[in-house]
Amino acid sequence: MVIKRRRRFKQTQSLGERLVAEAARLRKKARSLPEGRLRDAVERKAIQFEAAFEVTDMLRSPYQASAKYTA
Repeated sequence: MVIKRRRRFKQTQSLGERLVAEAARLRKKARSLPEGRLRDAVERKAIQFEAAFEVTDMLRSPYQASAKYTA
């Protein structure tokens, strides 16, 4: 039996940086698309990436996040 090893690699950017960059890329792509279902889907995906960034930000620093998001 051959055990496959998981290929691992070190990320060069933090998760937050990657989420923000992907959201910005999707927003730019949505602006270039005509109005319709595809554009709406791309915009929703950008919103999901922005929300994921906010969640990771809150989880990273609970005290600062609670003061920032509960007010």
